[in-house]
Amino acid sequence: MGTSRITPDERVLNLVICLLHAPQFVTAEYIRKNVTGYASSASGTSFKRMLERDKMNLRENGIPVVTGLTPEGEEGYRIDPATYSLPEITLDVQEAAAVAMAVAFWKVPEVAALSRTAMLKLEAAGIDLPDDVFADIETTAGRTADAEPVLAALVRAIDTGRAVTFEYRAGSTAAPTSRTLEPWGVVTHRGHWYVVGHDRTRKATRTFRLSRLSDVEPIGKDGSVAIPEGVDLQRTVADTVDSAIGTTELVARVWVAADRAHGVRRMARSTTPHRLGDADGDLLEIGVRYETSAVRAILGAGADVVVLEPAHFRATVIDALDNLIEVTRASAATGDHHTSAATGDHHTSAATGDHHTSAATGDHHTSAATQELGRTTVR
Repeated sequence: MGTSRITPDERVLNLVICLLHAPQFVTAEYIRKNVTGYASSASGTSFKRMLERDKMNLRENGIPVVTGLTPEGEEGYRIDPATYSLPEITLDVQEAAAVAMAVAFWKVPEVAALSRTAMLKLEAAGIDLPDDVFADIETTAGRTADAEPVLAALVRAIDTGRAVTFEYRAGSTAAPTSRTLEPWGVVTHRGHWYVVGHDRTRKATRTFRLSRLSDVEPIGKDGSVAIPEGVDLQRTVADTVDSAIGTTELVARVWVAADRAHGVRRMARSTTPHRLGDADGDLLEIGVRYETSAVRAILGAGADVVVLEPAHFRATVIDALDNLIEVTRASAATGDHHTSAATGDHHTSAATGDHHTSAATGDHHTSAATQELGRTTVR
């Protein structure tokens, strides 16, 4: 009955086991007779070439094969267990969370078994992860079945220096558009994954969120894409994303009439009783990240909210109010009522003599017979 052929990898593994567990240096002749895979050598010369090649392969891969003398004074080989063995690996909570995150992300069959093994080893080592370890982290499993192929295709393209084409949706309701990108890298920011590169379609650096990509295909030759020297991918993504969603937050101080403007009150970080002129109310500090939404909420409250500072935000609200008044005055010429796009409320035509109070300044805008709007400050 014939025996199966030993592959080079199996032979080298057998050599490692022999040299690692040998209590002393072993000779080449001992290896040839006792390590499976070497006895089939056609001659002594071919065996020596094979052994030298295998030892060099091990050393190049960081396995320390050392040479010394046997008790009989012959040249021999062994692997020092103390040098070969890895030290005990300890992870803090953040490092363990990073491993756990990778496990959650990589659910593809090729690495799923390895991921499960890694988690079992972490648990066996007594490393506990907090319940919220995955909070604010976007994983492919939580998004779409196509997310893993998207990432895999991008990583392969980056590794081989190739461009890619893909379908991209700017938003959940937007129609997909075809883009061609020279990818430089994939990074995370604020819990989401992004690819950065040179957009050939737009002829500029662009950032794309992976969950909005599909049908990623590599194009061109290997090595045709060069990553610019000194490019900071993390900073590029941070600047792009933060500017798009307005993450630079300002703190505004506003006065709110007593028991009014509950929508604005819900935005408050702190509330202090405060009188404005003869009116009772509260002084609020509100965080403004999305300026448009904040202005809309303040205008919707009408005379019940007065912006005090900062000056540039107060000016923004005044400008929005003045624009609203101009639209109202234009409607007054026809005698129509105008519904504010900012607040959804009806503002009666200035020609009727009714008044509108500035949410930004506390000023009354009163219609005169000439339909000119005056301003009287409430203090």
